[in-house]
Amino acid sequence: MAEYKLLLPSMGEGVMEATIISWMFSEGDSVKEDDSVVEIATDKVDSDVPTPVSGKIVKILKQKDEVAKVGEAIAILEVSGAGDAVAEQPQEPKTAEEVKTQIPNVDSDVVKGLEEAIESAKASTSFEGSDLYLSPLVKSIAQQENISESELQSIKGKGLEGRITKEDILAFVANRKAPQSAPATAQTPVTPARQAAAPVSAPVQVNAGDEVIPMDRVRKIIAEAMVNSKRTSPHVTSFIETDVTNVVKWRTKHKDIFERREGEKLTYMPIFVKAIVKAIQDFPLINISVDGDKIIKKKNINIGMATALPDGNLIVPVIKNADQLSLSGLAKAINDLAYRARNKKLRPEDTQGATYTISNVGGFGNLMGTPIIPQPQVAILAVGAIVKKPAVLETKDGDVIAIRNLMFMSHSYDHRVVDGSLGGMFLKHVHDYLQNWDMNTEI
Repeated sequence: MAEYKLLLPSMGEGVMEATIISWMFSEGDSVKEDDSVVEIATDKVDSDVPTPVSGKIVKILKQKDEVAKVGEAIAILEVSGAGDAVAEQPQEPKTAEEVKTQIPNVDSDVVKGLEEAIESAKASTSFEGSDLYLSPLVKSIAQQENISESELQSIKGKGLEGRITKEDILAFVANRKAPQSAPATAQTPVTPARQAAAPVSAPVQVNAGDEVIPMDRVRKIIAEAMVNSKRTSPHVTSFIETDVTNVVKWRTKHKDIFERREGEKLTYMPIFVKAIVKAIQDFPLINISVDGDKIIKKKNINIGMATALPDGNLIVPVIKNADQLSLSGLAKAINDLAYRARNKKLRPEDTQGATYTISNVGGFGNLMGTPIIPQPQVAILAVGAIVKKPAVLETKDGDVIAIRNLMFMSHSYDHRVVDGSLGGMFLKHVHDYLQNWDMNTEI
């Protein structure tokens, strides 16, 4: 028999570690190849880790609530095989020399290019040549707050191996005192990081009979993200009521045919996303992010889709390159992401890279809402419930009152970079695409 180290797999760009939520098997249990053996959590998603081999779990190395780094062993399995050598999952080479060792005939220019890329990557995650490891977010806050390397060295990080986390550096900023020689009337410039460290509200009195429910990990992440967004972006919300009668009729005509043909349900969401994509193509300055005093215009159109989970929490899986998908492709992508979100099957990369987001508050019977922008995006659209109402229609024979399917849409945008004209015109174009939906559209 041989031993096999089960390593924490790579989970997407920027994800360096994960927390163990629970083990689905115990020491001594046998597992089969592709069995999900442990549930893990990152800042993005909860997901399962399958085993690539069959065998018996002889030792669990990372217990519940412990943090593991990507590539670190989390369990040891006993697998069939000769010898006592420990088998490990293949790891990506971390240096150019390792690449050269693994590929003996590799061209020297390739090795040189890899060395330069590796050094560049190291430089982007360190702080001005120091030996401190800082995430891009922590580094950005440090630079924004003019925190010196010596000050960073004094911060006791609570992250893995003493790494400085976002919470650590924000706490340092909050407790950092101005120089004693500064005039009492001097005002410190307000920055997003300083705003994020604003004092918390006064303690709430707990009376007899009140139930105290601790926030779970996901709720804490959501709470922090929502507060940060409101502090970062001055929100403005525009509203419009849209006649979606053509959309309702078109979907009613095609939904059964589509389900029989594709084995997928045809919801309204792919139609809404299609209209959003067209409007983004009309107004590409909605598809942007803000970096200090610079505007980053995104090439790709990746649509985030706010999805409610069974436990009441919220997650936003992302439809990548939505502009390149047909209605059928959008329907399949949306159904797949929604299913995997509700069954904790999303990968971290499934929630990264959104450039614009839609939230369907109508799914809960709400007419409208004022959604909060997911940072670093600059806008989000909420669609309300579709309701039959009497409406005035203009005909060649005069105005008439008819029963129509109407829906409110609300568009929240970041007034730092999106003015009312742009935010309003974008919303009007989404409205026009839906209200004038072509009944001959193919699916």
